[in-house]
Amino acid sequence: MMEPRIDVMQNELGVKLAKRMYAIHGLLQQSGLPHATQNLVMLRASQINGCGNCIDIHSKEAAAAGETTTRLNLVAGWRHSIVFTEEEQAALALTEEATRLADASEGVSDETWARASKYYDENQLVALVTLIAMINATNRMAVTLNQLGGSYEPGLMEAAINS
Repeated sequence: MMEPRIDVMQNELGVKLAKRMYAIHGLLQQSGLPHATQNLVMLRASQINGCGNCIDIHSKEAAAAGETTTRLNLVAGWRHSIVFTEEEQAALALTEEATRLADASEGVSDETWARASKYYDENQLVALVTLIAMINATNRMAVTLNQLGGSYEPGLMEAAINS
């Protein structure tokens, strides 16, 4: 098995960047976008991008925040399940289209944007788009640096950032 290429939290610049990215996460927590929705979005984008480290982090943090195993297990198949609200489905649809920009000639469709706009106000939409952009950036960093999933314990990220 390949080892991580760089431990970002042991790199001086990496720590500075991680703290700033985490500060954005803190702002998003105050945005009015439901925390459960944020967790689902981060998990779904991480699944699409094949980021084992981020899937590990976000599934365990979501579970620690009270998310059910059933919902976590069904995120990848959200279109074919009954456990997500219409609002969450709109956020997941936006997440998928914004994460797969290279796969769709039109990017995010007007239909998907209208669906999200039906449930989220402008501030929540800004938060949602920012969250999707940030988790995609994080996924790309973690996959490139070969950060491996499986050993994360809830609260470790916050503790590492705040140390």
